[in-house]
Amino acid sequence: MDADATLDAARAWLAQDPDEVTRAELATLISGAEAGDAAAAADLRDRFGARLAFGTAGLRGRLGAGSNRMNRVLVAQAAAGFAAYLTEKAGPGATPTVVIGYDGRRNSDVFAEDSAELFAGAGLRAILLPRLLPTPVLAFAVRHLGADAGVMVTASHNPPDDNGYKVYLGGADEGSQIVSPADAEIAAHIERVASEASVTDLPRGAFELADEAVIEAYVAATATVAPAPAGAAGMNWVYTAMHGVGYETLSAILRLAGYPLPVVVEQQIAPDGAFPTVAFPNPEEPGAMDLSFAAAREAGAEFVIANDPDADRLAVAIPDPAAEGGWRRLTGNETGLLLGWRAAQRAAAGVDGSDGVGGAGSAAGAGGSGGSLACSLVSSPGLEVVAAHYGLDFHATLTGFKWISRAPGLVYGFEEALGYLVNPETVRDKDGISAAVALLGMIAEAREQGRTLADLLDQFAKTFGWFQSGQVSLRVDDVSVIARIMAALRAAPPAEIGGVAVERFEDLLEPGDGAEGEVPPADVLRLWLADGSRVIVRPSGTEPKLKAYLDVRGDSASDAAARLASLAAGARTLIAAAQA
Repeated sequence: MDADATLDAARAWLAQDPDEVTRAELATLISGAEAGDAAAAADLRDRFGARLAFGTAGLRGRLGAGSNRMNRVLVAQAAAGFAAYLTEKAGPGATPTVVIGYDGRRNSDVFAEDSAELFAGAGLRAILLPRLLPTPVLAFAVRHLGADAGVMVTASHNPPDDNGYKVYLGGADEGSQIVSPADAEIAAHIERVASEASVTDLPRGAFELADEAVIEAYVAATATVAPAPAGAAGMNWVYTAMHGVGYETLSAILRLAGYPLPVVVEQQIAPDGAFPTVAFPNPEEPGAMDLSFAAAREAGAEFVIANDPDADRLAVAIPDPAAEGGWRRLTGNETGLLLGWRAAQRAAAGVDGSDGVGGAGSAAGAGGSGGSLACSLVSSPGLEVVAAHYGLDFHATLTGFKWISRAPGLVYGFEEALGYLVNPETVRDKDGISAAVALLGMIAEAREQGRTLADLLDQFAKTFGWFQSGQVSLRVDDVSVIARIMAALRAAPPAEIGGVAVERFEDLLEPGDGAEGEVPPADVLRLWLADGSRVIVRPSGTEPKLKAYLDVRGDSASDAAARLASLAAGARTLIAAAQA
C-alpha cells in the first residue's frame, strides 16, 4: 500500500471510529504523515498495511487504531460478520443465541458491550455476562444456556497492551472453540462487512444481561470436581490471580467445596489490566511468580497455585531446596500428567468410585471403554502410558483445546502450556479453575496419608517412568529460513539424533502419518528414537521461530536428565545442519 492509499485508509477509518482515544491517536498520526513526518507515515503503514487475521483462535493483537490493531471498529466489524455467519447457519426463521463474556483487560468491557449491541441489532438474541469473569465461565455458559455461540473478549496471558476476541460454537460443536472451515467462513463475512459498510451504519439493539444463576451453576458444577476430603483441613497454600479475574469465582467454589481459603498475593489478587507487578502476565515467564514465592516463604506454605489473567491456565509450584529461592514451578507436563493420572483412575474405577491417587488402581487393559485421555502432539508422551495402564483410549491432537476438546470419549485433556480440561461434561475448553480444584483434591488425599505433592510426583515416576521434556528453538529474521529447514528435513530425514537411531519418521503433512490419520494435516515432523525418546519439529504459530520439542523417558531422574541433555545437543546439531 503506497503512502496515498495508506492515508486514504486511515481517513476512512477515522471517519467511523466511535472511540475518542483511538480517534485522537489516529488524527495525530494522519496530521504528522500529511506534514511529512516519516515516523508517523511508517506507523500508519504498520497499522493499515495489514489486517488482524481472524482464525481458529479468533482475533488477538495490540490495542490501538487501525486495521492491524484491536479497537472498536475492528471489533464491530468482527461482531457484525460473526452475526451474519450465525444467521446464515441458523437458516430462515431461526434466531441464534450468542453469549458474551469479558475479562479485566483494557477495553474488554467496551468491546463486549459493543458486540452485544451489534448482535442484537443483527436480530440475534444477545446475552452479556453480568461482569468481568474468567474465560471458563463463558465457555460453560455457552453449553449451560444452550447458546449457538459464545464470544470471550480476552487476550489471556498476552502482554498488557493486547486484547482479543475468542469464539465458541454450540450445537454439534458442544461449546468448543471454532475450527476450520468455520474460521474462514466467519472471516469472509467480516471482510464483506469491512468493505461494504461503515460501522456507524451497523444497526444496534438491546441485549440481555445474564442472571447470576449462570455463574452460580458454574460454581456448583466445578465444586463437584473434587469436594474437599478430610485431608484438606489445615491446608496452607498461596494463590495468585496474576492481576486477573480468577479469585472471585475460585473463592466461591472453595467455600462450597469445603477447602480452606489460601493466603493470597495481595498485590496481584484484584483485576488490573495494567499488570503493574509483572513484565509479562504469564505464570510460565521468568519472574512472574516471584511475589507468590515470597508470600509462600513468609507463610510457610505447602504449595502455590496461580491462574493466568483470564483463569484458563493453571501453574503450580512446590518447595524445592535445590531451586533458587527455595521454590520450583512444575512444568505443564508434570501437572498435566498428575491430573491425567487422577482422571484415569477415576475413569477406570467409575466416576464416583475412584480408589484415590496412589491406590492400587486398575490393572492394565481393564475396561477399555472408560473413555479417553488426550493431549496435544507436543505434550508429554507419558499420558499415553497412563492411558494404556488403565485400559483407556488415547488421542494426540494438534495444539489447542479446539482440537483436544473434540477427542472422542474425552474424560481428560491437557497441553504442556499450562492448559488442562478436567471436566469436559461441563466445559469444553481449558479451565484453570476446575483444574485447581482437581489438584487440591489430589493434594488433600495425599495429606491424609502424610504425603505431599512432591511425593505424588515421585510415585508417578516410579509407576510410569521418569519423563522429562525440553525445547530447542531457532529464532529467525527471515521466516523463509524455517520453510527451508523443514524442507531439508523432509528431503533427508536424519538416521540418528544425539547418537540414538531414529526408528520412525512421521510427516504430518502426509495422509495417515498423524496417529493413523486422525490428526489433520499440519506442518509438523515427529521422530521416534530407538530409546523411546521423541523429537517434534514445527514452526511456531505465533513467533518467527522453529521449535523442537524433546521428550525422554528414563529409569531415574538423573538418567532422564542425561538423556534430555544429549537429545537437546543432538537437536541443535540437526537444526544447524538443515539450516546450512
